[in-house]
Amino acid sequence: MRIAVIVLAVLVIAVLWSSLYVVREYEQVIITQFGKPIGDPINEPGLKFKTPIIQRAHRFEKRFLEWDGDPNQLPTKDKRFIWVDTYGRWRISDPLLFFQRLRDERGAQSRLDDILDGETRNAIANHDLVEIVRNTNRTPEAVIDTLESEEDIEAAFPEIRVGREKITREILAVASERTKELGIELLDLRFKRINYVEEVRTKVYERMISERKRIADKFRSEGEGQASKISGDRERELKRIQSEAYRKAQEIIGDADAEATGIYARAYNRSADSRDFYRFIKTLETYRTTFSEKDWLILSTDSEFYRFLQNAEGR
Repeated sequence: MRIAVIVLAVLVIAVLWSSLYVVREYEQVIITQFGKPIGDPINEPGLKFKTPIIQRAHRFEKRFLEWDGDPNQLPTKDKRFIWVDTYGRWRISDPLLFFQRLRDERGAQSRLDDILDGETRNAIANHDLVEIVRNTNRTPEAVIDTLESEEDIEAAFPEIRVGREKITREILAVASERTKELGIELLDLRFKRINYVEEVRTKVYERMISERKRIADKFRSEGEGQASKISGDRERELKRIQSEAYRKAQEIIGDADAEATGIYARAYNRSADSRDFYRFIKTLETYRTTFSEKDWLILSTDSEFYRFLQNAEGR
């Protein structure tokens, strides 16, 4: 008898336990009976009751969920093959419809792959590469300095009419219409990464290197021209300074010679002794500027040269 009571108590506890469930703040619950949904979704958190054994609680997230797409090789409108990697955010807006169409989050992720990857492929195929990688028509100032003309700037940065941001909004708008039928609300979609395929990327890098070298050669040539100009200006200024210095030096020498000549003239006119002394000084200067140690001089006995030399020997 005691054993039967214990068994009955255990069964009652098990039945009561299976009839209770807790809905958390971040959850929403669908109750199914024999696999079919019954009633409305339960969104309010708290302790809830259900019929044990025949009913089952299915829990779904209220929070934002992540979708991360696989990188795909896609062609653009201008026939450029690029790798496109996307990601998005979504939430379960209608748990009953979600359960009926997809059953769980794994099924939702698979369905989102089909929808978002397909719409991304369509959008990429309908736009040129420049529209996909740029958002605005702003031209970087650093690039303007390296390009030679307006034509070069327009060739490097053609005008865009759509841009990456609008393309992602287009994908989001079209895909959202399809996900509504699944009980899913798409919140956001972005391009995580856009890159060329390996073959094209190698050619792009080579072209970038060639362009950088061209710009470097242009700057180098301009620098060499500027250096030559500076060097020429320096030489010209140096010659001007030297010429001016020489002119001033000659003026000083001329003034000094004039003053010396005046002194000699005044001394010569002052007395006979002074005239003799002047004549003697000028003769010595002539000796110094005319003769060297290796010179031979033949003089007559009545010449001025010989007279002073004779007097010197007599002294």
